[in-house]
Amino acid sequence: MNETVLEIRSVSHFFRKGLTKNCVLHDVNLKVKEGQFVGLVGPSGCGKSVLFRGIVGTHPPKEGEILIFSGQENEVAQKKTKPDRNVGIVYQRYSLFPFLTAVENVAIGLMLDQTSIPSRLFRPLGWRKLRKRHLQEATAMLEKVKLKDHLYKYPAEMSGGMCQRVAIAQAIILKPRILLLDEPFGALDEATRTELQDMLLTLYAENVKAKQKNERPPYTVLMVTHELTEAIRVGDRVVGLSPFWNWKRDFQEFPGSTVVYDKPAPVFLPKQPVDFQAIEEQKDEITRATFDPNYTKNHEEFIHLWDKVSKG
Repeated sequence: MNETVLEIRSVSHFFRKGLTKNCVLHDVNLKVKEGQFVGLVGPSGCGKSVLFRGIVGTHPPKEGEILIFSGQENEVAQKKTKPDRNVGIVYQRYSLFPFLTAVENVAIGLMLDQTSIPSRLFRPLGWRKLRKRHLQEATAMLEKVKLKDHLYKYPAEMSGGMCQRVAIAQAIILKPRILLLDEPFGALDEATRTELQDMLLTLYAENVKAKQKNERPPYTVLMVTHELTEAIRVGDRVVGLSPFWNWKRDFQEFPGSTVVYDKPAPVFLPKQPVDFQAIEEQKDEITRATFDPNYTKNHEEFIHLWDKVSKG
């Protein structure tokens, strides 16, 4: 069984405007294994969103390839060229249907995935049974994200944090191989942000329990964020993408941002004491390696985890 969920192989990307070539990404390599919670950080404009869209499948890279593995034995990996259900997505601006309740918003993905218009028209009894089951599954998912008392509220009746919980439930109910979070809590106040970070950590705790039982961990997450504390606290691994590396050693012109940091992060589950000193020490290291334009270094200096993962 292949434990790799996402593999990014030698991805480079650029945009052309007339004769001008704007290089964004250079030789990005990354492998995410089943059950990992990965925080992707980097300076504004470093190409995080371009890489994110490549993983989603809406903007395939110019060079290299992005592969999603379904987890089956002897599988042929799927090259990402378009969006599909293997990838769940939650953006900063949640996309909920304003005319549906919370439970209906979560269930609609199942309904669209498992039914068709002809089945609803010509098999109404079966459709009603299936709809009931979908709503039951959606209810259980909303209970998981602490919204069991708000099942029948519309988006306009809920806070931003509650709507984002619904959006996360909406994404994971389809059991995607990987959940992509693009600045999911960026528009929320600090208290709400902390609550939602704790919610993600409860999902991570489910992974821990599954591994203890020799079961497959149910959640794999890649989160793009500007908040280093969030990346360290929620993830068990932090990856830094940066334009600040010693590219002049081999290139005359800037070739694009690349991975300059890849290390494990400490995990502090809800109700566990948090080692703030460890977080601050790693923040300082990430800042130096990823955000400091004056720190010229070999771009592999802080890449420890990738070497281990790539060797299996």
